[in-house]
Amino acid sequence: MTSVIVVGSGHWGKNLVRNFHQIGALAGVVEINAQLRAIVKAQYSEIPIFDDYEEALKTDVLAVVIATPAPIHYKLAIAALQAGKDVFVEKPVTLKSDEAIALANYADQHNRILMVGHLLLYQPAIQWMQSYLRSGKAGKVCHISTHRLNLGKVRTEENVWWSLAPHDVSVILSLLDSPTLRTVAATGQAMLQPEIEDQIHVDLQFQSGQTAHIHCSWYWPVKDRKTIVIAEKQMLVYDEIAQSVTVHEKSFAADFAAVDKGESVIAIAEAEPLTLECKHFLECLASREKPISDGWNGVAVVDILEKAQEVLRG
Repeated sequence: MTSVIVVGSGHWGKNLVRNFHQIGALAGVVEINAQLRAIVKAQYSEIPIFDDYEEALKTDVLAVVIATPAPIHYKLAIAALQAGKDVFVEKPVTLKSDEAIALANYADQHNRILMVGHLLLYQPAIQWMQSYLRSGKAGKVCHISTHRLNLGKVRTEENVWWSLAPHDVSVILSLLDSPTLRTVAATGQAMLQPEIEDQIHVDLQFQSGQTAHIHCSWYWPVKDRKTIVIAEKQMLVYDEIAQSVTVHEKSFAADFAAVDKGESVIAIAEAEPLTLECKHFLECLASREKPISDGWNGVAVVDILEKAQEVLRG
């Protein structure tokens, strides 16, 4: 089996370390923090631990998984690609669209696999919704609304938009089959720190006429994570906390009379999305096929993130 070196074993990196180890594909970990390095050594004593990224790139391991703070994603990813490695990089792939484009172009030109950690695209419920919408049973999708709200971890280097919205932007683009963006509107509030928004509302309009609304907050009294799809014939609600998808037989007749034929809850197979995501990366390494969340998928997400940030800043 192809193996990987995970770069960063902190908040999210430790989960990638755990999953690749469980799969039997962990060949090493890079960690510059001595305290975290000691924790990794205690948990995975048989795995090589590096405190120098360049030394890790000199090994014969052909793939790296980057789970460091987003501001250094580009620097680490381009170095790995130039060293001949395939790369998995956590979301957002970069904080600038031109850097994301540079990574995607380099990967294409040098036949490298570049995958972005848009985790929800590997969630069985989201994959079911994508397949269901493509079947046409719900009719044309008109609007998608997402909620990602909680009294959560406050960031100091990035606002709630960059911290949480990559999940929802990637899902919206997937469910609408990679639509072309027309306009972005955005409002936000920085209640705790100057110019670091704790709450964001973003409205997207696409060339197809379809629209989307994203609401993110880490300053909210209750935890709410939902994706709501409004289509011509039906409405779908994915509750990420309950891990349920409900299909509502609700619409309007030709005379605008409301139609409500009830609802049904879809049974979705249980699986850990992160494990599925890690396995998908390994499969792509072996087959050389583009990942579901390839570099260009990362570019599309960062482009929307960047445009909304520009609107917020005026």
